[in-house]
Amino acid sequence: MSGRTPFSLGGLAALLLAAAAALAVAATSGSESSGSLEQRTQAVAATLKCPVCHDLSAADSPAPVAQQMRAQIARELRAGRTPDQIRAEFVAAYGEWILLSPPRGGVDLLPWLAPALLGLAGLALVAGAIRRWIPAEAGSPPAPELSDADRHLVEQALASAGSEVE
Repeated sequence: MSGRTPFSLGGLAALLLAAAAALAVAATSGSESSGSLEQRTQAVAATLKCPVCHDLSAADSPAPVAQQMRAQIARELRAGRTPDQIRAEFVAAYGEWILLSPPRGGVDLLPWLAPALLGLAGLALVAGAIRRWIPAEAGSPPAPELSDADRHLVEQALASAGSEVE
C-alpha cells in the first residue's frame, strides 16, 4: 500500500464545496414565513437599519422611529404582505441604505461572492501544499544521481563541517 488516503484531492475539494453550498442555502433560507406574528415582525425588522441609529437594526433599536417601523411591519404582515414586499416598501421610502445586507446583484454582488472566491483560492493553496508534501509514487522516475564532482563537493563540505563541530 502506498500510504495514500482513499479520497483524492479533487474529491475532497468537491465535498468541501458541497458542504459550503449547503451551509449557504441554510443561512439564506430564513424562517420568516413561520412562527408567530411577533417573531416574523422581528425577523423582517432585523434586516432593516434604524433610520436614527444607523449601527442598529430596527429590531434592536429602542428609538421611537424603530418602534414605529416594527408596528408598521406587523400591520403589513397581518394584511398578508410578504417580507420582501415590506422591505421593498422601506427601500422605496428610505433608499437602499436602509437594508442591513447589500443587494445581491450587479456590482453589489461582489461582497456576496468575495468570501466564496477567497475560500476557493485558499483551497487551491492548500491543495498545492498537500501535493508538495505527498512523497513521489513508486512508479515515478528516481531522483537523478550526483555526478562525481558533486559527490566530491558534498564529501568535502561534510568533512569540513565535521571538523568544525569537534
